[in-house]
Amino acid sequence: MLIKMKNKPKLMRLRWLGVTVLLSMYASSSWAFNIDDVAKQAKDLAGKGYEAPKSNLPSQLRDMKYADYQQIQFNRDKAYWSKLKTPFKLEFYHQGMYFDTPVQINEVTASTVRQIKYSPDYFNFGNVKHDPETVKNLGFAGFKVLYPLNSKNKKDDEITSFLGASYFRVIGAGQVYGLSSRGLAIDTALPSGEEFPRFKEFWIERPKPSDKHLVIYALLDSPRATGAYRFLITPGKESTVDVQSKVYLRDKVGKLGVAPLTSMFLFGPNQPSPNTNYRPQLHDSNGLSIHAGNGEWIWRPLNNPKHLAVSTFTVENPKGFGLLQRGRDFDQYQDLDDRYDLRPSGWIEPQGDWGKGRVELVEIPTADETNDNIVAFWTPENLPDPGKEMNFKYRLHFTRDESQLHSPDVAFVKSTLRSTGDVKQSNLVRQPDGTVAFVVDFTGQDMSKLPENTQVTPQVSIGNNGELVENSVRYNPVTKGWRLMMRLRVKDNKQATEMRAALMSGDKTLTETWSYQLPANE
Repeated sequence: MLIKMKNKPKLMRLRWLGVTVLLSMYASSSWAFNIDDVAKQAKDLAGKGYEAPKSNLPSQLRDMKYADYQQIQFNRDKAYWSKLKTPFKLEFYHQGMYFDTPVQINEVTASTVRQIKYSPDYFNFGNVKHDPETVKNLGFAGFKVLYPLNSKNKKDDEITSFLGASYFRVIGAGQVYGLSSRGLAIDTALPSGEEFPRFKEFWIERPKPSDKHLVIYALLDSPRATGAYRFLITPGKESTVDVQSKVYLRDKVGKLGVAPLTSMFLFGPNQPSPNTNYRPQLHDSNGLSIHAGNGEWIWRPLNNPKHLAVSTFTVENPKGFGLLQRGRDFDQYQDLDDRYDLRPSGWIEPQGDWGKGRVELVEIPTADETNDNIVAFWTPENLPDPGKEMNFKYRLHFTRDESQLHSPDVAFVKSTLRSTGDVKQSNLVRQPDGTVAFVVDFTGQDMSKLPENTQVTPQVSIGNNGELVENSVRYNPVTKGWRLMMRLRVKDNKQATEMRAALMSGDKTLTETWSYQLPANE
């Protein structure tokens, strides 16, 4: 009996020791936060009714002007991870204005997940009037990531920002913020109105000292969709973001926009400013580029139309698409403040087969450069039933070297110039003849090696609303490419006019396809 009493505690200790060892092994070798942890939450949310986020903002912060909101600055000396040996730091955005609902931000370490708690001590409120009691229980509106991008000695270069709905922006070395990316777009440009999903919660992996990338997870929610996202951000001369998403529909949608890009186009040489302006061009992007699954390259210059315009490009298994800023000379922009010449192009490189669908371009009228009026995304031909999982993987490139996105054997459109059509008379005076003229310059690595006397012929097609009056092609010794010149007569100015063109040498296509839509009432 005594023997039994003595041995029992020992056995119990051994059992607990075994459990401890097992838990330790699980924590050290098996535990890891991943996208499936977020996907479980997203799938659970999709099976429930949507709960709209509630604002906890006092009126003095909700009704503030943008200039006042900008006064609320994060205290740089309190940057998250600043005391750790890691090249990355986090700063946070305060709630205010239309950023009126908090998002939860968590830190993921090797062994745990914990919420990063809000404190008003993180922020300098400037001259913004506020009640300290009403702000102490608020939250973060979003966050930004700092990294020594442009200099190893400077450690506070902002490389990415997550703020508002599912929007995020990323830049590479020597770039300034321009176009934005989004997690998901729903019913963009449909009469029913667009739905804007939002990232409601983030999980950010604490980077190791030697890490050159940052991993961020996000939970997306909206009335008709939920989603789990994993972003692997790699800063550099061309910063990239590897995106993995698992999307679930709550209900049927009219149009699902995957990998959406949002940008701004006000005017450019294809659509000059109606008002005298010292800036020849004003835009974050000036064209949509598509690399179709069949190998065709398409370039669609952007417009600022007088009426909403939607263009679709049917593409199976796209190799890539994006909104590009072609042309990097400062003289093209002449803007010392906003530096449009330094704004990156955004390129989507799908991973795996996306199947049948289309790339869609939406152009929205805008009177000034403060509005993002350009949207581009991929939309699948068929959508699954609500609750079924959709998987999309792609790499986002943010670059100022657009030539690296193209095959060297396919020449690209360097510029699209629009002019009043005219005819040179016998006295050499040019007389307008009621046509619209376009000058399209093609250039490229392989094209520049062709002899000047190469027989190059244009292939031009005009939609039903236009009549091609003239087209010709000639060598351009300045660009070492070829220039296409066209004149067309528009039949009905109240309708848009479609045009396509490419250059050939014999039966070989030398260039991408220039695909343009002359807006109505132009």
